[in-house]
Amino acid sequence: MSMPQQGDIEVAAVDLAVPHEEQAIQGRSLRQIAWRRLKHDKIAMAGAFGIVFVTLVAIFASLINKLIGNEPGDYHSSLTSIDTTMPLGRLSGASAQHWLGIEPVNGRDILARLIAGSRTSLMISVSAMVLSLVLGLTVGIISGYYRGAVDAVVARVLDVLLAFPTLLFALALLAIFNQSPSFLGMSGQTLNFAVLIFVLGFFGFAYLARIVRGQVLSLREKEFVDAARSLGASDWRIISREILPNLMGPVLVWATLIIPTYILGEAGLSFLGVGVQPPTASWGQMLSVAGQFFQNDPMFLVWPGMALFLTVLSFNLFGDGLRDALDPKSTR
Repeated sequence: MSMPQQGDIEVAAVDLAVPHEEQAIQGRSLRQIAWRRLKHDKIAMAGAFGIVFVTLVAIFASLINKLIGNEPGDYHSSLTSIDTTMPLGRLSGASAQHWLGIEPVNGRDILARLIAGSRTSLMISVSAMVLSLVLGLTVGIISGYYRGAVDAVVARVLDVLLAFPTLLFALALLAIFNQSPSFLGMSGQTLNFAVLIFVLGFFGFAYLARIVRGQVLSLREKEFVDAARSLGASDWRIISREILPNLMGPVLVWATLIIPTYILGEAGLSFLGVGVQPPTASWGQMLSVAGQFFQNDPMFLVWPGMALFLTVLSFNLFGDGLRDALDPKSTR
């Protein structure tokens, strides 16, 4: 009979001394901890579901409209009253063919317009967010990392942008370009979208630049940055490998909270008549037109208002939940 070796005795002793549950414990990364906290936040996950739903509707807007049998540009004037131009029937003329009813005067399907409007809102708001993200990260990192004269100049420029009457300038700029046949090879709807994205994205990046600058000023003094610098790492390597990954948390939270701001901004400009131009569908434009018929057809105003409210609410709920999940000091 062979005797047990010394290594076998030590392993058996460890197995007997340490409970099975404690042996199975493994460390979690900050990303895993944040995801675990986020998925247990039911309100944030409800907001995430709303974001996914609106995004899928926007992506497949054309296909969905074909499936329901209505297009946003189809006119059904025969379903409106000749005398009053209002939809025939109750609830904006809702029927099996037109689930949410039709618009006054021209009879366009409200649901088809809402679906097409979701694509317009998300396309403009996400594009504006990307523009703000690129400008904000670039300016904020350069200002916070190099400090000195660069930081002083950038800080004054940001102060000017934050104090600038953005709404008045946007109204004037959009009114001018809406009367322009072309600019830089763009015309029509393409030019209209490009100007909206520029106005929202450019005048919104200053807030992100301020956040990034403050974070970089703190991060550049950390020990891991000093260690990388002492090993001869270049500025680009320090920024891309050491500083930028530590900015992802605040940037993600900012992105989820700025998109609904840009959605409201686009809707507001379209409501005032200088944003998205007909016949392109827009929730703000629908609200502007619905205001003229509110007393006789209130449902025409309710549907685009609800779509705008629920979309913005979904982004805000998810953004708040993501902020709490990424904050180690949060007790929620």
